[in-house]
Amino acid sequence: MQDTLKSALSKVPEVTLGFWIIKILATTLGETGGDMLSMSMNLGYALSTIILFVPFLVLVIAQVKVKRFHAFLYWGVIVGTTLAGTTMADFADRSLGIGYPGGTAILFSLVVASLIAWKLSVGTVSVNNITTPKAEIFYWITILFSNTLGTALGDWTSEGTGFAGGVGLFFLLLAVVAALYFFTRISRTVLFWVAFILTRPLGASLGDLLTKPYVDHGLNLSRYTSSAVIAVLMIACIMLFPQKAGEHPGSTDRL
Repeated sequence: MQDTLKSALSKVPEVTLGFWIIKILATTLGETGGDMLSMSMNLGYALSTIILFVPFLVLVIAQVKVKRFHAFLYWGVIVGTTLAGTTMADFADRSLGIGYPGGTAILFSLVVASLIAWKLSVGTVSVNNITTPKAEIFYWITILFSNTLGTALGDWTSEGTGFAGGVGLFFLLLAVVAALYFFTRISRTVLFWVAFILTRPLGASLGDLLTKPYVDHGLNLSRYTSSAVIAVLMIACIMLFPQKAGEHPGSTDRL
């Protein structure tokens, strides 16, 4: 009965294969869309961050205020975090002059700090417990920081592996997380957040692979066209895959 009540109150979707496919598309769209503003339109990282933060705030406020799960609103907020996260990470890495290691370290610290504050305030960081406005606000703060961290991590990794190598590396790491989920008893909450963070650098590497010029080992596709095609694919997946509120894996995980 309690689990049924939680599902009714929850405004986050069940985590299924469709969830992860849509999440990867959202992170890729965040990379191509964020770069479209900051680079193709030459607005710069700071101004692009300000511009993208406005719709993110509008969407996240709407998400917190609604009483039940709405698939397009939920995924709209996710895209908002990936778009703003792209330009925020690029601003930290490049405009502040601290480089990828410095930006990654700062953003990782912010993710850890948000999880600790969430745990101390609510008692658990399990995403099965997103049933109150306080928990939901911590959830979205953590997602914003994790998607920003993922951008920095993806860009940093691609310096050594190339964009195609980065895509392969993060697919491999996600396969390891999946194996740990199916064959070990490691905390499902920990595995969820690790997988959630890793999908972001995967999307960042994939977006850069599609749009960076040939000289940088990219495919040199238009950021405008790529963003539009990815957005259409994402909308189709939201409509195709069942989208309903429910529990994430590990309903008894109390981390």
